[in-house]
Amino acid sequence: MFKGLSPILYNGREVWPLIEGGKGVAATNHASAGAWAAAGGVGTVSAVNADSYDADGKIIPQIYRALTRRERHEELIEYAIEGAVQQVKRAWDIAGGKGAININVLWEMGGAQRVLEGVLARTKGLVAGVTCGAGMPYKLSEIAAHHQVSYLPIVSSGRAFRALWKRAYSKASEWLAAVVYEDPWLAGGHNGLSNAEDPLQPQDPYPRVKALRDTMREGGISDDVPIVMAGGVWYLRDWNDWIDNPELGKIAFQFGTRPLLTQESPIPEEWKQRLMTIEQGDVLLHRFSPTGFYSSAVRNPFLRNLEARSDRQIAFSTQEAGDHVFQLDVGVKGKNFWVTKGDLLRAREWFGSGFTMALKTPDNTLVFVTPEEAKEIRKDQADCMGCLSQCLFSSWADSETNSTGRLADPRSFCIQKTLQEIAHGGDVEQNLMFAGHAAYNFKRDPFYSNGFVPTVKQLVDRILTGD
Repeated sequence: MFKGLSPILYNGREVWPLIEGGKGVAATNHASAGAWAAAGGVGTVSAVNADSYDADGKIIPQIYRALTRRERHEELIEYAIEGAVQQVKRAWDIAGGKGAININVLWEMGGAQRVLEGVLARTKGLVAGVTCGAGMPYKLSEIAAHHQVSYLPIVSSGRAFRALWKRAYSKASEWLAAVVYEDPWLAGGHNGLSNAEDPLQPQDPYPRVKALRDTMREGGISDDVPIVMAGGVWYLRDWNDWIDNPELGKIAFQFGTRPLLTQESPIPEEWKQRLMTIEQGDVLLHRFSPTGFYSSAVRNPFLRNLEARSDRQIAFSTQEAGDHVFQLDVGVKGKNFWVTKGDLLRAREWFGSGFTMALKTPDNTLVFVTPEEAKEIRKDQADCMGCLSQCLFSSWADSETNSTGRLADPRSFCIQKTLQEIAHGGDVEQNLMFAGHAAYNFKRDPFYSNGFVPTVKQLVDRILTGD
């Protein structure tokens, strides 16, 4: 047992202060969450478009048959509730009364409140708590209190928590079980990097977590309410100074990337093998996500293609103005595209390399793509099923108009499509592969030598030693 580490009281029982990070779509499910709880920790079912099963136990493909976005959005919510309910029930059975089962939702996913209400209504007594981030989930506390479950908001700063506490959480403080600090420079998936913070200048998490604890103390929150450190957590020995530290109060740890590589992990074998090849620096903090948030993923050909697409970008004016005095003569129809001489020459070069279609962005720029790319982009935008509250890529919004009112952005991508594909056997090089920035440890950590893939129990036991 790693020195100083002791169980915490959660949902009426003692559990290890080790939380499985919820990863959607379908990268944490009943098998991984149930096993994590059975090992004495807090397992987390991702309730982001989770898989459902047929009578034979086979995954039911999420196929959208409706003709309109709004109708497909309703199909998505039905899939989401049914899938999460099935996952929770199966996880509960696997846990066997040990540990605890949480669910994770993204506040900015389409129909988040309806999905959360629908899942909790059908899983009474099974879900211990809800972790929720990706946005400012003000209503999380109200929903959790109504269903009598704990809530664990995910924030990236004390400032964000202060806003949530003052507006809503202080009115349901008894259900606040922990606050998850997700480090925006270290964690995988979407994160809460603000416009005031530099993605290329990581900050030490310690003073940020201390500031969060100070904010919690201002609100009268006990030091026994843990702060969960999430992002970059691999070896507990690296966090020795955090455990039993009166400056920080009670600390727990969330593991998101490390549980991807276990026998119970639902991700495909090809994905697991790819994790063992990641080098330091291979994970990119980027802003291509249609949520508009920063996120971290493996810099594979899928991500490199998005980088290259944005590099093939020029500004234009609809009339002659300033140094925009040259008419663009490639990639566009019509004459109302005025660009600089340098951009005209670059556009002609891209055109000659096969990037013959220029697509408008919401920022009065054009990106040059191949005809095949343009066709795929248009189809993916047309097939939108409203998986986000607002989508930059398709201009969908979960509102009365079902539109953001802005031009759809071809520099982004359909996140539902790619996450479903990679989770269910799609090409790991041609899809979005979320990962935390410590993923290079799969290649370096002797625990995984000779291709060893542990069970969840073996992984939790290993973590408890400090390694």
